Amino acid sequence: MPDIDVFGRYTYLVTEVVFGAFAYALLSATGALGRAARTVVALYPLAYVWDRYTLEVGVFQINLRTGKEFLGIPIEEHLFMVVVPSLVVGFYEVVNPRDDT
Repeated sequence: MPDIDVFGRYTYLVTEVVFGAFAYALLSATGALGRAARTVVALYPLAYVWDRYTLEVGVFQINLRTGKEFLGIPIEEHLFMVVVPSLVVGFYEVVNPRDDT
């Protein structure tokens, strides 16, 4: 496996930006930006509570992060909560194209 910690404390942020760009490309190509945005808005509150709780009780620890937090969780986690559902919607739209004819 390649050494992914070459970005040091920015490693997690860089991975979120890269996967976010991929999600954006999928959503743009399929015309699903609006559907992804609605999905993110619907899921974000639950994801935030879940993430805040799991970090608080020590379910996981994030080592390669900036150390910057917003609303009690790392900024990278906020991006994660946008990127993951966006990728899911993007892939769904690619494998299930809409027949608008």
